[in-house]
Amino acid sequence: MTHKTVLVTDFTWPAPDIEVAVLKEVNAKLLLAPSSDESTLIELVAQADAILTCFAHVTESVIRAGNKLQVIGRYGIGVDNIDVSTATSLEIPVTYVPAYCVDEVAEHTLGFVLSLARKIALYDHAVRQGSWNLQDGLPIHRVRGKTLGLIGFGRIGQVVAQKAAGFGMNVTFYDPDASVKNVVDKELANEVSLNKLITESDFISLHAPLTESTRTLVNADFMHAMKSSACLVNCARGGLIDHDALLIALRQGHIAGAALDVFEPEQLTPDHPLLQLGNLIATPHVAFYSAESVEELQRRASMNVAAILDERLPEAIINPEVLERPRWRHLVGSVG
Repeated sequence: MTHKTVLVTDFTWPAPDIEVAVLKEVNAKLLLAPSSDESTLIELVAQADAILTCFAHVTESVIRAGNKLQVIGRYGIGVDNIDVSTATSLEIPVTYVPAYCVDEVAEHTLGFVLSLARKIALYDHAVRQGSWNLQDGLPIHRVRGKTLGLIGFGRIGQVVAQKAAGFGMNVTFYDPDASVKNVVDKELANEVSLNKLITESDFISLHAPLTESTRTLVNADFMHAMKSSACLVNCARGGLIDHDALLIALRQGHIAGAALDVFEPEQLTPDHPLLQLGNLIATPHVAFYSAESVEELQRRASMNVAAILDERLPEAIINPEVLERPRWRHLVGSVG
């Protein structure tokens, strides 16, 4: 039996042992890219029947160079690093893992909220600099009774709402996807207009996907409309925020603080102006991570790819319209 090859563009865990075990079951082996730059991927993808990608950009050029490609699998929820339209035009399914790391991101979000509210990062820095002065971080207010506004109310947003209720917070939400209204638990949070959420929230947390309509949703006008005492949290996608406008808003006191796990570009240089601000908390895109969530991600992402290679229906496809094409019509109704 001929082996199939899965090109792994990048990953952030020690080794792809789980992927090796899963894909071995469908007679597939891994090809690990030494670099995730476009030229390297274009060279390697000619050998590949499938791609597994984490953060690397799977561009139109990369996809078109994969003459044998049957599937592109994403380690994660968002697929903004993959040219899905090109994949769809070439009848290549793009799989993803829509329901992992929900608790992890929700916990990180609320960790940010509590750290901003209690000035934990600020006081930690002050103590390390030799200051034990309570005045360094004042004012401080309790979170009970404060309003947490969630933009995006999918799986993660709803778990954030559940956990925030334990702290006695009032939770509101706005979701750009109108269909969400029909599936949410109405007792978790109150739906409000975007303008009401912006102007009345004490904390705003972003949980929306990055699309053309949501890119730089949080711009200068957005932050000018926020309470000057309010804080912004982003554990979703860096491109949701205009970072230049955020810098001005934090410097000039249009908002009180921000906590970001994601940036655009993904990694800021140590001397970036945002990272010099005392009212910004930054973490290195780690909200998704726990030992448990990463193992689940590895297994489910590789199982999606294995299913296609074994001519079975995977757990989740971002472009299900390809299944209507003659090439894949036999998969509909199969067991993934």
